[in-house]
Amino acid sequence: MACCVLQITGLIFGGVGMVGTLAATVMPQWRVSAHIDSNIVVFETIWEGLWMDCVSHLGIRLQCKFYDSVLALPQPLEAFRALMCVAVVLSIISFLMAIVGVKYTHRTKDGPRGISIFILAAGVAFVLTGILVLIPVSWTGGTIIHDFYDPKVPTPLKRELGAALYVGWVSAALLIAAGAMYCSF
Repeated sequence: MACCVLQITGLIFGGVGMVGTLAATVMPQWRVSAHIDSNIVVFETIWEGLWMDCVSHLGIRLQCKFYDSVLALPQPLEAFRALMCVAVVLSIISFLMAIVGVKYTHRTKDGPRGISIFILAAGVAFVLTGILVLIPVSWTGGTIIHDFYDPKVPTPLKRELGAALYVGWVSAALLIAAGAMYCSF
């Protein structure tokens, strides 16, 4: 019984982690403009994401623009895009493997007779996906914090942690937890 509950919990964690990975990948709020000055009247908020930049005017009008050229992007951003795209695909594959593994695990009164190889594969894939999500999200967070406290960076260029980073950290934690549950069988 505990085995079945653990499998279903892992499936739920993996599914929520998969959705969170997709959401963090497409959200434009990776880096948000910081309001450091004493002026509390702010007319614009700038969001920078993996795919686009957005500017919110007075919280009423939002204008977003996709990056013009892939070749003009900084190399870390290109790498982060690639890692997050691979993480999205791998999270979907992991979730499907987990569904198949849970469905085809045979049980007897004595306990699980045959734990599917899909369970172990899904567990390893979930852990790998969590690590793939954790790398760009943590790297971006570290860069933002470093630049925020660097006196050489001009005040208008300083950014704060955006909502996509928090979604990414929670998704990575859920994916790693799901992977740990499935690898424990």
